[in-house]
Amino acid sequence: MSVGTTLAGIAVEITACERCALQSARKQAVPGEGPANAEIMFIGDGPGFYENEQGRPFVGAAGQFLSQLLAQAELRRSEVWIGHVVKCRPPGNRDPLPAELTACGEFLERQIEAVNPNVIVTLGRCSLGRFLPGARIGAVHGQMRRVGEHYVIPMYPPADALKQSVLKSVILADFVKLPDLLKEARAGLGRNISKPKAQEISNDNLKQLSLF
Repeated sequence: MSVGTTLAGIAVEITACERCALQSARKQAVPGEGPANAEIMFIGDGPGFYENEQGRPFVGAAGQFLSQLLAQAELRRSEVWIGHVVKCRPPGNRDPLPAELTACGEFLERQIEAVNPNVIVTLGRCSLGRFLPGARIGAVHGQMRRVGEHYVIPMYPPADALKQSVLKSVILADFVKLPDLLKEARAGLGRNISKPKAQEISNDNLKQLSLF
């Protein structure tokens, strides 16, 4: 089974998941999207209102700002994988509960294994806690460190800049450093050339796969 098929298969499982109470109020699960072997994975805390409506990660105003941030880092959204630690919207956009994080944990672990990124960028407190327990985002944002077979860079979520304008320049500065940090991560992992491109997992792919 190819990496792409593995990712798509996980996504189909997520769309039918009933492991925790979040599934009872969702409109759509949000498995995540992006190339099957992206060099960078962006992982937020959980889907919001627009993500729940569309079944896609980081849409609406926060998603538009994320696209601008990626452009600042000389990246395109189509080149990176984007998702969340939980795959259904928590009520009122609250932080995911421990049981919900546990329920989705296996899905996220399998997605990371399938993509095998050089860099994981955390976008939120819960995402940060998944990789660097006890760390405070205000103290570690923009700082890269190795965690297992990947490098992790904590960053503020794009939505924070929409709520606190003072954070916008901080987030922009962190994203501008991404190209150099990616080169450093490649060297540290012995991957001095970029990974080959692979099939992107789109919503159309998932709809076709769910028929089988």
